[in-house]
Amino acid sequence: MTADAKILSALRGAGGTGLSPAMLTERTGLGAVALARRITELRALGYDIESTPHLGYRLLGSPDVLHADDLLARLPARRIVGRDVQVFQQTSSTNDVAEKLARDGVAEGVVIFAETQTKGRGRLGRKWLSPTGQGLWFSVLLRPALSPVSITQLTVAAATAVARAIRLETGLVPQIKWPNDILLGGKKVVGILTELSAELDRVRYVIIGIGVDVNVTDFPAELRDVATSLAAEAGKRFLRAEIAAAILRELDADYARVVRGEFAALAEEWERQCITLGRRVVIHIGDRKLTGRAEALDSDGALLLRGDYGHLERIIGGDVTLEK
Repeated sequence: MTADAKILSALRGAGGTGLSPAMLTERTGLGAVALARRITELRALGYDIESTPHLGYRLLGSPDVLHADDLLARLPARRIVGRDVQVFQQTSSTNDVAEKLARDGVAEGVVIFAETQTKGRGRLGRKWLSPTGQGLWFSVLLRPALSPVSITQLTVAAATAVARAIRLETGLVPQIKWPNDILLGGKKVVGILTELSAELDRVRYVIIGIGVDVNVTDFPAELRDVATSLAAEAGKRFLRAEIAAAILRELDADYARVVRGEFAALAEEWERQCITLGRRVVIHIGDRKLTGRAEALDSDGALLLRGDYGHLERIIGGDVTLEK
């Protein structure tokens, strides 16, 4: 953990009681001069750190920026997801950065954030808008000991974790639309894109790209009827770092559940929030068009579709429309 992350973690742990300079140097391992220098730098970044003779140092407020050290300071000491956090002001796509790291042999758990993306993408090659400083655009690199056929479990885990974090941090009640959308008020607020590199029976790596419209207020005309943001639904803005850290904490917990073979319990939570199951749907997979009733998830996280002629088909992806 960096010096700044140690300082922010210690100050948040102290709450409103404050820490004396001696206590803060002890908890961070920094000398008095180094501590004062780092406090000055953090203040310059927008962190409101009070210093008084009686209360010592107190963290009164944080800026709405994505700062790697701040995000690390908000995460538990033992974790896989968020083992390392990197923040870019701009990149083509965070999935592209994560893929390069994966090919370079970087260990799993690294998370790549960008304040904006020039070529952000969703499923089926669709463009994902990433306005600067208004949302969370990030990717997570994982190397699970799963077979390629089971990777859909990770998409389910990601959706469940993000929905739970939103509910805990905002009080809003999200719904999940299979396979990768999270909705509020019937409009999309989160998209999840899972990409992988695998051999016939072994996964090399998985990249989970997540886009969250946090404080987006101005959507293009073509998206206004189908997209929304946390701020638009709640009527107030949110500190993005708080939402980001909550998502990473929940995703780390759910990834551990998948690795331990506890997907069934996770799938039950997913199903309680899913608006797809039990509905008639139309699914486009390339040139194929399937219609029927979405019945359940199988043990690998694929959708079981009961076709119009009674045949049960296993679907691992596609463009889903819910029939009214």
